[in-house]
Formats: sequence, structure tokens, C-alpha cells
Amino acid sequence: MSFSNHDETQVLLLQGGGALGAYQGGVFEKLHERGFRPDYVAGISIGAINSALIVGNRPEDRVERLHEFWQLVSSGNPLAGLFAATSVPSWLRLPFNKASANETMFMGIPGFFSPRMPAPMFQWPGTDAAISFYDTAPLRDTLLRLVDFDRLNSGEVRLAVGAVDVESGNMTYFDTAEQTLGPDHIMASGSLPPGFPPVRIGDRHYWDGGIVSNTPLQYVFEHHDRERDFAVFQVDLFNARGRMPETIFDIENREKDIRFSSRTRLLTDHAASMHRLRMAMQRLYEKLPEELRDDPDTQMLLNASHAGRVTIAHLIYAQSSFEREYKDYEFSRLSVEDRWRAGAADVDATLDSRAWKNRNRNPDKLTIIDCHRDH
Repeated sequence: MSFSNHDETQVLLLQGGGALGAYQGGVFEKLHERGFRPDYVAGISIGAINSALIVGNRPEDRVERLHEFWQLVSSGNPLAGLFAATSVPSWLRLPFNKASANETMFMGIPGFFSPRMPAPMFQWPGTDAAISFYDTAPLRDTLLRLVDFDRLNSGEVRLAVGAVDVESGNMTYFDTAEQTLGPDHIMASGSLPPGFPPVRIGDRHYWDGGIVSNTPLQYVFEHHDRERDFAVFQVDLFNARGRMPETIFDIENREKDIRFSSRTRLLTDHAASMHRLRMAMQRLYEKLPEELRDDPDTQMLLNASHAGRVTIAHLIYAQSSFEREYKDYEFSRLSVEDRWRAGAADVDATLDSRAWKNRNRNPDKLTIIDCHRDH
């Protein structure tokens, strides 16, 4: 067991990244196996879908539902049936993955989205069909089948998903602590234009939250119980760090990584600095004379501090040599299984590390663990 502190709030943050989201499935399966039971889950885009599958099912069913979803969305590729995962020559994987991504573009994904016929430019202006290349009605049916929305809204586990208001451009979080969530809220978080149509909720329309920020880290840090210990697993699908492009074909891949990584490590470093300042405020409070402790400014600063220990564990998907700029819409079963295994391996590397095992001994009550950066 890697989670013996029952007073610790366990948090799972899932970034967006389309087909790369299979990595998050592997992460959660291994975390679950090692005793992780989330109290708070937040996600964006495919991270919102994975989050709903986790929160909207009984603990004993969560891994099974994740497997069911990822088997469904990777079932439509006839090329995968030509090979077994152990028999595909490495020199064939790159063209195989490219062909799989092209198939997604033209045929869609089972249980997720299907192409518009006719194309948007031939549709009536102002309709969903005129402003998106794919119909996401299949995803609604999948969510209603695989997610128990009564359980999702029960309060047993808090869920927040991020989306962008199309007209204002502002980031919005739909949070079960504040409202009842349905399939529309999950779909809104993953409606990346121009592929998918915006989702109407009330009198507003929403697109994929990754347009503004592809990680819910900042939101969760601002909306949690500051009195408890706090263990955060930040699961990212795009890596801000990477090699200098060598050819014109490398540029889109690198640009996509930078754009959608949301600079999570930078945000974490900022959160760490703020946490240390808050801890300093708590220490300073103990030194203040009684007449200053009740000052409104003192109380405001004190209320912004975090009294418990904080652990942030980064789990960031490392692109394989078989992947290029189309990796986020390449849904072959082979790639899904590769990503799933990578997620499980990264959890083992993190939870078996000395940094994780000794995290509660840190005198400043803050530990940041990054298995890829640390090694």
C-alpha cells in the first residue's frame, strides 16, 4: 500500500490530449491497484471524459469502465486486426500509425464522433453542422451508458471539468461542489474546434477548455480544503520540454506539445513558491502580538495559507518514437495499449521513488516529484 495517510486529500488532475488519454487509463489502473482512492478529480477534454468514467462509477468498477471505453474507441481500426501487438515490426509502426490517424480523420471513432455528411461548408449557417467537421452524438450515448450521473453528483468524490465560453473567451469550471453535472458538461470540456461543435449549457456555448489552459492545476489549488494534507497526481499528455525540430515535419509536433502542455511544470513551480509564502505567513502569524492577529489584513492573508502538507507528483507522457503530430487522434489498439502500459510504468516509478516514500519528512511541507525530470 502506498497511501496510508487516510487524512490526506487525494487528488487526480487529468490534462487533455485526445487519443493520448489512454496513458491516463494506465495511470489510474496502477494507482487504484496501489490503494489510491480519489477525493477530488478534475479534468479537461479527454481528461474530463476519463474523470467522469472514474467518478461516475463504483470504486470496484472504475478500471473496468475505463478499459471498456478505450477498447470501444480503439475498435474501429481494421488495420489493427492485421497484427498482434508483439508481431508488428518496428519499421512498420510509423506508417501504421499514420494510416490509423488518417482513418480517424475520414471515418471517425466508434462511440465518440462521426464525420459530417455533407461537409460543414455545405451546411446551413448557424447550425452545429456548419461549424464542425464531426458529430459528437455517439459520445453522448457512450457517456450515458458508461457513467452513472447520479453517483457522479452524489458528492462521494468531487469532480470539476473545464471549458471555455465561446463568446466571452473566459475559462469556466463545472464543479459538482456547486452544481449538478450531466453529459453536456463533460462534452463541453472536450469540444475542440473546428472538429467538434460547441455545447450549449443554459444560454451559453462552450468549447474545449484546452484552448485556454489544458490543465486544471490552478483551479484545484484555489478550490480545496486548506486544512488537510494534499496529495496531487498531475497527469499530463503533452510535454513542454522537447528536442529542437530537425525537419519541417517535426515542427507541428513540437508546436502542439508546447501549446497544449500549458507549462504545467512552470505552474507547479509557481504554486510551490506561493505555498512557501503561505507557510511563511503562518510562521509570522505566530510571532505577531495579539493586537495584530485579529487585524482584517492579517486574517485575509492567513485564510489564504495552507496548513497541511502538499505533495505534487507529475506524470507526463513521453512520446514514443512511433508518434508524430497526429498522435492525439491516432486511436489504434496498438497505440492505446502502449500508452496504457506507459502510464502504469510511470506510476510504479513514482511511488517506488525515495522522494515519494520520504515525502512527509519534508520540513517545508511541500514535495514535488517528477519521475522523468528526476531521472
